[in-house]
Amino acid sequence: MQGIQYIDRKTGALCEERPPAEKYIRFLYQSPLGKLPLELLVRRKFLSAWYGRRMDKEKSAKKIADFVAAYNIDMSEALRTVEEFENFNAFFCRKLHPSARPIGEGLVSPADGKLLAFEHIDELRAFFVKGQAFNLKRFLGDEALAERYAKGSLLIIRLAPHDYHRYHFPYAGQAEEAKQIVGRYYSVSPYALARNFVKVFCENKRAYSLLKTADRGDILLAPVGATMVGSIHFSYPPNAQLEKGQEMGYFAFGGSTVVMLLEPGQFELSADLLENSRRGMETAVRMGEQIGS
Repeated sequence: MQGIQYIDRKTGALCEERPPAEKYIRFLYQSPLGKLPLELLVRRKFLSAWYGRRMDKEKSAKKIADFVAAYNIDMSEALRTVEEFENFNAFFCRKLHPSARPIGEGLVSPADGKLLAFEHIDELRAFFVKGQAFNLKRFLGDEALAERYAKGSLLIIRLAPHDYHRYHFPYAGQAEEAKQIVGRYYSVSPYALARNFVKVFCENKRAYSLLKTADRGDILLAPVGATMVGSIHFSYPPNAQLEKGQEMGYFAFGGSTVVMLLEPGQFELSADLLENSRRGMETAVRMGEQIGS
């Protein structure tokens, strides 16, 4: 069974990702029989909250070593060793040494993950299933804000469960206090996105904050929750001057996504990211890596 394919940005090679519970996710999102448990159980908060509580228990720490080995996680980047984490959630939202994620020039990725880049939001219509139009007003819950970014650029950074799960500011500026939008908990796996793109991004629990820059307009950053993600946490001081690469927040256990909106004409996105996205391929990026100028 073929896994999730993506491009390794450093080598240009085609790689494959096999997420935890791959068969289960395929069943829920690609099988008619999966629709009932999906709608009645998986998307609802209590399942994600219940599993999140399990990952907070001390005995969940026993899962860490096997998880690190299974996904070849480089623990030399982390500030703490495997043995020092009190539970799995503490490991999941682990902090890294600053040197592990150097901050590049221009616009940088806010997170580790697989990235899709669209110079114009209208390009989404060609990328995903026909008939599923991405509704920016519905995503943001704000008509005026949606109009402001309607002709801008959009980036989607998908975090797999084994990725580093803290997200950061991609540019220097001042960020407003985050606005929370109550929603569901659909998976952000590509298996789910292929047929449920609108549901995932317009119905999932999410939040957003405007980063006001001195020279590039306002960047909108929106972390999106998903199945088994119990909560979205913010750790930055609102309305204070923030450095590029400064931590914005983190996700609790599960796969997650950060959506970034740019005002028209403010940044030029990296050509390789745009080309890979036009070909229907995600590109692996790391927090701090340059993605635009």
